[in-house]
Amino acid sequence: MKSKGFIIIIAVIACLLVFTSAYVVDETEQVVITQFGKVMGGTKHAPGLYFKVPFIQQATYFPKNLLHWDGDPGQIPTLDKTYIWVDTFARWKIVDPVKYFQTVGNLISAQGRLDDIIGPAVRNFISSYKLIETVRTTNRELDTFEIGLEDVKKRSASVIKTGRQKITEGILKQAKPKLEKFGIELVDVKIKRINYVEQVRRTVYSRMIAERNQIAEKFRSEGQGEARKILGEKERDLKLITSQAYKVAQEIKGKADAESTKIYAKAYGLDPEFYSFIKTLDVYGQALDKNSSIVLSTDSEFFKYLKGYK
Repeated sequence: MKSKGFIIIIAVIACLLVFTSAYVVDETEQVVITQFGKVMGGTKHAPGLYFKVPFIQQATYFPKNLLHWDGDPGQIPTLDKTYIWVDTFARWKIVDPVKYFQTVGNLISAQGRLDDIIGPAVRNFISSYKLIETVRTTNRELDTFEIGLEDVKKRSASVIKTGRQKITEGILKQAKPKLEKFGIELVDVKIKRINYVEQVRRTVYSRMIAERNQIAEKFRSEGQGEARKILGEKERDLKLITSQAYKVAQEIKGKADAESTKIYAKAYGLDPEFYSFIKTLDVYGQALDKNSSIVLSTDSEFFKYLKGYK
């Protein structure tokens, strides 16, 4: 019985030793073995089952895949003295776990190192270029579909000599060598967002409103000019139509008067004396009324029909 119990104890101890000495490396991990804080051997990169000295040696795991760094947005002045908020992010990975373990040790400390190195590089490059350089990459014409923004296009048509892409490449080039001593490879750095500070934003909005008001006023003035042009053409056409109608009416009236005169002449030509009598009576009716006073000689031709008709 005693030997059986001893065998069980030995088996348990053996299992415990095997359990504490074995460790598994995942395909997304890499392992550094340390003994009393000192690195023992190389880094285990390949996935699989490994063994170490139990209780004395420790397996420290580090991620093998890409890691994310998100910088705190900061206020940075550009070369043309415009204050903007810049928000950046980066991708990095651990390429030398031994060096990483000896200098940094954990992800929290690594994030601090990245803050200390990438942040100043971003500030250095942003402050070395004009705002338009950090916003645009090429000199491609702005895709504006609004009519009347020609002046805005001209003001925005600054020649881009560096551009946003080269600025981020410069940030990466400056920060990458400084991180190599920590066993970190900086893979990429990008500007996530650029925005004006509140004071500058209000100024920009005011300028945008003024520009839109100017464009609206231009449209209104052009519309008023077009309206006056249309009204002028309308008045011209109306006068032309009226004059042509008046001309036709006068021609018709003239022809009618001529025909009427011809008929009257033909009718009155049959008896000229009667025609003279009728016309004289018409003149009496038009020239004399109850309030008229006239003094003429009795020999006047005007009164020949009043003196008696022979």
